[in-house]
Amino acid sequence: MTQPATFGGRPPTPAPGVPTPELRVARFRSHARRLVWPALVVIAVAGAVGFFYGNLPAPFENWMLLTAAAVVVLLLALLPFLSWWSHTWTITTRRVIERRGALVARRRELTHVRGYSIQVNRGPLQRLWGAGTLVLTNGVDEPMRLANIPSVELVHESLVDQVEVNQILAHRELPLPPPAPGL
Repeated sequence: MTQPATFGGRPPTPAPGVPTPELRVARFRSHARRLVWPALVVIAVAGAVGFFYGNLPAPFENWMLLTAAAVVVLLLALLPFLSWWSHTWTITTRRVIERRGALVARRRELTHVRGYSIQVNRGPLQRLWGAGTLVLTNGVDEPMRLANIPSVELVHESLVDQVEVNQILAHRELPLPPPAPGL
C-alpha cells in the first residue's frame, strides 16, 4: 500500500475551480493467510504422487494417480486461490471500488463525497496478523464489507482522510450566493 508523500501526510488540495484528477490511493486483497491450507494440499499431493508413482497395487495405474492428484489440486488449491485472487478493493481519491469474480466480474462503488461511517472489527487472530474487517455504511446502500484486509489501521486512516478531503472539496465548490442588493 502506498501513501501520498507530501508534507503533513495529506495530498495537496487543488485551487478552487480546478478539476481534481482521480488517483489510486491503494489496491489490496484479503489477507493471504487464507492460502495456507491450499499450499499444504499442494505439498501433500506432490508428496503422495512422488511416493505412490510406480508403486500402485495391481488394479490401479499411474495415470489414475495423476488424474486423482490433478482433481484434488484443482478443487482444493486452485479454486480457492482463484477466488482469493479475483476479489480486490481499490481506494481512489473519489471512491472505494470492490471487484469480485473470475469469470463474471461484479463491481460495487462507494463515493467518498457522500460520506459514510466506518466500523472496524478485529478478532484475536486478525489482531495477531495485523488484519481486520471494515464495514462502510452510508445509510442508503447495502454496507460494503472489506473482509480480512491486511494493515487495517492504515486502510482505516486513509479512508477517513479521503472522506474528509472530499467533504472539504465538495463544500468549496458550492456556488457562492449572489451579492445582496444595494451593497
